[in-house]
Amino acid sequence: MREFPSCFGENGVQIADSSSSSTTRAAQNVVTSVYQCKLRGNSCLIIVSWTKTLMGQGFSVGIDDLGNHCLCKVDIKPWLFSKRKGSKNLEVQSSKVDIFWDLSCARFGSGPEPLEGFYLAVMFNQEMVLLLGDLKKEVCKKIDSDTVSYGHSGAIFIAKREHIFGKKFYGAKAQFCDKGQVYDITIECDTVGVNDPCLVIRIDSKRVMMVKRLKWKFRGNHTIVVDGVPVEVFWDVHNWLFGNAMGNAVFMFQTCISNEKLWPGQSVSDPSALTWAYSQQFRDSQLQGLGFSLILYAWKNE
Repeated sequence: MREFPSCFGENGVQIADSSSSSTTRAAQNVVTSVYQCKLRGNSCLIIVSWTKTLMGQGFSVGIDDLGNHCLCKVDIKPWLFSKRKGSKNLEVQSSKVDIFWDLSCARFGSGPEPLEGFYLAVMFNQEMVLLLGDLKKEVCKKIDSDTVSYGHSGAIFIAKREHIFGKKFYGAKAQFCDKGQVYDITIECDTVGVNDPCLVIRIDSKRVMMVKRLKWKFRGNHTIVVDGVPVEVFWDVHNWLFGNAMGNAVFMFQTCISNEKLWPGQSVSDPSALTWAYSQQFRDSQLQGLGFSLILYAWKNE
Protein backbone atom coordinates (compact mmCIF):
# COMPACT_ATOMS: atom_id res chain seq x y z
CA MET A 1 0.00 0.00 0.00
CA ARG A 2 1.40 3.35 -1.01
CA GLU A 3 1.25 5.92 1.75
CA PHE A 4 3.78 8.45 0.54
CA PRO A 5 4.90 10.02 -2.73
CA SER A 6 7.41 7.76 -4.44
CA CYS A 7 10.20 10.33 -4.30
CA PHE A 8 10.35 9.62 -0.58
CA GLY A 9 9.04 6.08 -0.55
CA GLU A 10 12.24 4.64 0.85
CA ASN A 11 13.52 7.64 2.79
CA GLY A 12 10.31 8.99 4.30
CA VAL A 13 9.78 9.38 8.00
CA GLN A 14 9.35 6.01 9.64
CA ILE A 15 8.48 5.06 13.19
CA ALA A 16 11.72 3.49 14.34
CA ASP A 17 12.13 0.48 16.58
CA SER A 18 11.66 1.53 20.18
CA SER A 19 14.79 -0.37 21.14
CA SER A 20 16.94 2.26 19.49
CA SER A 21 16.52 5.72 20.99
CA SER A 22 19.07 7.37 18.72
CA THR A 23 17.49 5.93 15.59
CA THR A 24 14.06 7.07 16.72
CA ARG A 25 15.27 10.59 17.42
CA ALA A 26 16.91 10.78 14.00
CA ALA A 27 13.70 9.71 12.29
CA GLN A 28 11.68 12.27 14.22
CA ASN A 29 13.67 15.32 13.11
CA VAL A 30 11.92 15.63 9.75
CA VAL A 31 9.10 17.95 8.65
CA THR A 32 7.57 17.18 5.27
CA SER A 33 5.21 19.42 3.30
CA VAL A 34 3.39 18.63 0.05
CA TYR A 35 2.39 21.24 -2.52
CA GLN A 36 0.22 20.80 -5.59
CA CYS A 37 1.41 22.64 -8.69
CA LYS A 38 1.11 22.71 -12.47
CA LEU A 39 3.87 21.46 -14.75
CA ARG A 40 3.17 21.83 -18.45
CA GLY A 41 -0.52 22.01 -17.65
CA ASN A 42 -0.51 18.79 -15.60
CA SER A 43 -1.01 18.61 -11.83
CA CYS A 44 2.03 17.40 -9.91
CA LEU A 45 3.20 17.30 -6.32
CA ILE A 46 6.31 18.99 -4.95
CA ILE A 47 7.45 17.39 -1.69
CA VAL A 48 9.80 19.37 0.56
CA SER A 49 11.37 17.64 3.56
CA TRP A 50 13.38 19.60 6.11
CA THR A 51 15.82 17.54 8.19
CA LYS A 52 17.90 18.16 11.29
CA THR A 53 20.84 16.06 12.48
CA LEU A 54 23.87 16.53 14.67
CA MET A 55 25.66 17.79 11.56
CA GLY A 56 23.15 20.58 11.00
CA GLN A 57 20.14 21.34 8.81
CA GLY A 58 19.33 20.04 5.34
CA PHE A 59 16.40 19.50 2.98
CA SER A 60 15.13 17.49 0.04
CA VAL A 61 12.93 18.51 -2.88
CA GLY A 62 11.06 15.93 -4.92
CA ILE A 63 8.62 16.22 -7.82
CA ASP A 64 6.02 13.49 -8.07
CA ASP A 65 3.17 13.03 -10.51
CA LEU A 66 -0.26 12.07 -9.21
CA GLY A 67 0.31 8.53 -10.37
CA ASN A 68 2.86 8.24 -7.55
CA HIS A 69 5.83 8.22 -9.95
CA CYS A 70 8.91 10.18 -8.93
CA LEU A 71 9.97 12.59 -11.67
CA CYS A 72 13.03 13.86 -9.83
CA LYS A 73 14.53 14.28 -6.38
CA VAL A 74 17.31 16.53 -5.09
CA ASP A 75 18.96 16.06 -1.69
CA ILE A 76 20.74 18.99 -0.06
CA LYS A 77 22.74 17.25 2.64
CA PRO A 78 22.87 18.57 6.21
CA TRP A 79 25.58 21.10 6.75
CA LEU A 80 27.45 22.55 9.70
CA PHE A 81 30.15 24.86 8.32
CA SER A 82 29.38 24.73 4.61
CA LYS A 83 27.77 27.41 2.50
CA ARG A 84 24.04 27.64 3.14
CA LYS A 85 22.95 28.95 -0.23
CA GLY A 86 23.21 27.69 -3.76
CA SER A 87 21.34 26.21 -6.71
CA LYS A 88 20.80 22.93 -8.53
CA ASN A 89 19.55 22.29 -12.03
CA LEU A 90 18.53 19.12 -13.81
CA GLU A 91 16.46 17.88 -16.72
CA VAL A 92 13.13 16.13 -16.29
CA GLN A 93 11.50 14.68 -19.39
CA SER A 94 13.32 17.14 -21.66
CA SER A 95 12.40 20.05 -19.40
CA LYS A 96 14.64 22.12 -17.13
CA VAL A 97 14.14 22.23 -13.38
CA ASP A 98 16.06 24.82 -11.33
CA ILE A 99 16.16 24.91 -7.52
CA PHE A 100 17.49 28.00 -5.70
CA TRP A 101 17.90 28.38 -1.96
CA ASP A 102 19.41 30.75 0.60
CA LEU A 103 19.31 29.82 4.28
CA SER A 104 22.43 31.75 5.30
CA CYS A 105 20.32 34.11 7.48
CA ALA A 106 17.51 31.68 8.26
CA ARG A 107 16.03 31.57 11.75
CA PHE A 108 15.04 28.16 13.07
CA GLY A 109 12.92 27.14 16.02
CA SER A 110 13.24 23.84 17.82
CA GLY A 111 12.44 21.91 14.64
CA PRO A 112 14.21 21.51 11.29
CA GLU A 113 11.93 23.85 9.29
CA PRO A 114 13.13 27.47 8.88
CA LEU A 115 10.79 30.15 10.24
CA GLU A 116 12.04 33.27 8.44
CA GLY A 117 15.05 34.83 6.73
CA PHE A 118 15.21 32.34 3.84
CA TYR A 119 13.92 31.39 0.44
CA LEU A 120 13.50 28.15 -1.48
CA ALA A 121 12.42 28.43 -5.10
CA VAL A 122 11.62 25.78 -7.70
CA MET A 123 11.43 26.76 -11.37
CA PHE A 124 10.23 24.65 -14.29
CA ASN A 125 11.26 25.88 -17.75
CA GLN A 126 11.89 29.39 -16.35
CA GLU A 127 8.47 29.44 -14.68
CA MET A 128 8.21 29.75 -10.91
CA VAL A 129 6.20 26.79 -9.60
CA LEU A 130 7.04 26.98 -5.88
CA LEU A 131 8.38 29.83 -3.75
CA LEU A 132 8.83 29.43 0.01
CA GLY A 133 10.19 31.91 2.53
CA ASP A 134 10.07 35.66 3.07
CA LEU A 135 13.04 36.79 0.96
CA LYS A 136 11.22 37.21 -2.36
CA LYS A 137 13.28 40.24 -3.43
CA GLU A 138 16.46 38.22 -3.00
CA VAL A 139 15.01 35.51 -5.27
CA CYS A 140 14.37 38.14 -7.93
CA LYS A 141 17.98 39.34 -7.74
CA LYS A 142 19.32 35.80 -7.81
CA ILE A 143 17.36 34.69 -10.83
CA ASP A 144 17.64 38.10 -12.54
CA SER A 145 14.60 37.68 -14.75
CA ASP A 146 11.67 39.99 -15.38
CA THR A 147 9.56 37.19 -16.81
CA VAL A 148 8.98 35.42 -13.50
CA SER A 149 6.05 36.24 -11.23
CA TYR A 150 7.28 36.43 -7.63
CA GLY A 151 4.08 37.34 -5.82
CA HIS A 152 2.34 33.98 -6.13
CA SER A 153 3.84 30.79 -7.54
CA GLY A 154 0.50 29.06 -8.01
CA ALA A 155 1.44 26.11 -5.78
CA ILE A 156 -1.19 24.97 -3.26
CA PHE A 157 -0.19 23.72 0.19
CA ILE A 158 -2.13 20.46 0.67
CA ALA A 159 -0.44 18.35 3.37
CA LYS A 160 2.12 18.40 6.16
CA ARG A 161 3.61 15.84 8.50
CA GLU A 162 5.75 16.58 11.54
CA HIS A 163 6.83 15.35 14.96
CA ILE A 164 6.12 17.18 18.21
CA PHE A 165 7.39 16.59 21.74
CA GLY A 166 6.23 17.19 25.29
CA LYS A 167 5.26 15.65 28.62
CA LYS A 168 1.72 16.95 29.05
CA PHE A 169 1.40 19.71 26.44
CA TYR A 170 2.21 19.38 22.74
CA GLY A 171 2.16 22.35 20.38
CA ALA A 172 2.09 22.85 16.63
CA LYS A 173 0.96 25.39 14.06
CA ALA A 174 -1.65 24.69 11.41
CA GLN A 175 -2.87 26.37 8.25
CA PHE A 176 -6.12 24.64 7.36
CA CYS A 177 -6.34 26.14 3.89
CA ASP A 178 -3.79 27.44 1.43
CA LYS A 179 -2.79 31.06 2.23
CA GLY A 180 -5.13 30.93 5.23
CA GLN A 181 -4.60 32.02 8.81
CA VAL A 182 -1.99 30.19 10.88
CA TYR A 183 -3.40 28.73 14.09
CA ASP A 184 -1.74 27.44 17.25
CA ILE A 185 -2.75 23.86 18.07
CA THR A 186 -2.28 22.64 21.64
CA ILE A 187 -2.79 18.99 22.58
CA GLU A 188 -3.06 18.33 26.32
CA CYS A 189 -2.95 14.86 27.83
CA ASP A 190 -1.45 13.78 31.15
CA THR A 191 -1.07 10.01 31.30
CA VAL A 192 1.43 9.73 34.16
CA GLY A 193 -0.15 8.63 37.43
CA VAL A 194 -3.64 9.45 36.21
CA ASN A 195 -6.35 6.81 36.57
CA ASP A 196 -8.74 8.40 34.09
CA PRO A 197 -6.73 10.51 31.59
CA CYS A 198 -8.46 13.10 29.43
CA LEU A 199 -7.50 14.45 26.00
CA VAL A 200 -8.01 18.16 25.30
CA ILE A 201 -7.31 19.98 22.03
CA ARG A 202 -7.23 23.77 21.76
CA ILE A 203 -7.05 26.06 18.75
CA ASP A 204 -5.56 29.47 19.59
CA SER A 205 -6.12 28.72 23.31
CA LYS A 206 -9.83 27.98 22.75
CA ARG A 207 -10.91 24.47 23.73
CA VAL A 208 -12.50 22.79 20.72
CA MET A 209 -12.48 19.16 21.80
CA MET A 210 -12.37 17.04 24.97
CA VAL A 211 -12.26 13.25 25.17
CA LYS A 212 -13.02 11.73 28.57
CA ARG A 213 -12.64 8.06 29.53
CA LEU A 214 -9.65 7.97 27.22
CA LYS A 215 -8.74 4.38 28.07
CA TRP A 216 -11.96 3.35 26.38
CA LYS A 217 -11.75 5.94 23.62
CA PHE A 218 -8.03 5.81 22.80
CA ARG A 219 -8.89 5.83 19.07
CA GLY A 220 -11.55 7.86 17.39
CA ASN A 221 -12.53 10.89 15.39
CA HIS A 222 -14.50 14.08 15.95
CA THR A 223 -15.45 17.06 13.78
CA ILE A 224 -14.57 20.56 14.91
CA VAL A 225 -15.24 23.88 13.18
CA VAL A 226 -12.48 26.44 12.67
CA ASP A 227 -13.68 29.78 11.26
CA GLY A 228 -16.61 28.07 9.60
CA VAL A 229 -14.47 25.29 8.10
CA PRO A 230 -15.22 21.72 9.26
CA VAL A 231 -12.07 19.90 10.34
CA GLU A 232 -12.10 16.18 11.08
CA VAL A 233 -9.77 15.24 13.95
CA PHE A 234 -8.53 11.65 14.20
CA TRP A 235 -6.52 10.45 17.19
CA ASP A 236 -4.72 7.29 18.26
CA VAL A 237 -3.17 7.46 21.76
CA HIS A 238 -2.92 3.70 22.33
CA ASN A 239 0.86 3.77 22.71
CA TRP A 240 0.65 6.53 25.31
CA LEU A 241 -1.69 4.46 27.47
CA PHE A 242 -0.70 0.87 26.81
CA GLY A 243 2.60 0.95 24.90
CA ASN A 244 6.19 1.31 25.98
CA ALA A 245 7.92 4.51 27.04
CA MET A 246 9.11 5.20 23.47
CA GLY A 247 5.64 5.01 21.96
CA ASN A 248 3.99 7.93 20.21
CA ALA A 249 0.45 9.13 19.66
CA VAL A 250 -0.80 10.08 16.19
CA PHE A 251 -3.19 12.91 15.32
CA MET A 252 -4.58 13.93 11.97
CA PHE A 253 -6.43 17.17 11.21
CA GLN A 254 -8.23 16.81 7.88
CA THR A 255 -10.46 19.31 6.13
CA CYS A 256 -13.33 18.22 3.91
CA ILE A 257 -12.76 14.47 3.92
CA SER A 258 -14.67 11.94 6.00
CA ASN A 259 -13.54 8.70 7.56
CA GLU A 260 -15.59 6.82 4.94
CA LYS A 261 -12.91 7.82 2.44
CA LEU A 262 -10.23 5.81 4.17
CA TRP A 263 -9.39 2.51 2.51
CA PRO A 264 -11.77 -0.33 3.36
CA GLY A 265 -10.59 -2.24 6.40
CA GLN A 266 -8.35 0.55 7.71
CA SER A 267 -8.78 2.06 11.13
CA VAL A 268 -7.39 5.24 12.57
CA SER A 269 -4.83 3.08 14.40
CA ASP A 270 -3.21 2.19 11.09
CA PRO A 271 -0.33 4.68 10.54
CA SER A 272 -0.82 4.43 6.78
CA ALA A 273 -4.42 5.52 7.23
CA LEU A 274 -3.23 8.56 9.14
CA THR A 275 -0.46 9.54 6.76
CA TRP A 276 -0.75 10.46 3.08
CA ALA A 277 -4.06 8.77 2.23
CA TYR A 278 -3.36 8.36 -1.47
CA SER A 279 -6.61 6.65 -2.26
CA GLN A 280 -8.36 7.78 -5.42
CA GLN A 281 -10.92 9.69 -3.37
CA PHE A 282 -8.23 11.61 -1.52
CA ARG A 283 -6.41 12.52 -4.74
CA ASP A 284 -9.68 13.70 -6.26
CA SER A 285 -10.43 15.91 -3.27
CA GLN A 286 -6.96 17.45 -3.45
CA LEU A 287 -7.28 18.11 -7.18
CA GLN A 288 -10.50 19.97 -6.49
CA GLY A 289 -8.81 22.05 -3.82
CA LEU A 290 -11.10 20.67 -1.13
CA GLY A 291 -8.76 19.27 1.49
CA PHE A 292 -5.71 19.79 3.64
CA SER A 293 -4.23 17.27 6.05
CA LEU A 294 -1.87 17.75 8.98
CA ILE A 295 -0.30 14.65 10.55
CA LEU A 296 1.26 15.02 14.00
CA TYR A 297 3.35 12.36 15.70
CA ALA A 298 3.38 13.26 19.42
CA TRP A 299 6.31 11.88 21.41
CA LYS A 300 6.72 12.05 25.17
CA ASN A 301 10.01 13.56 26.29
CA GLU A 302 12.15 11.15 28.25
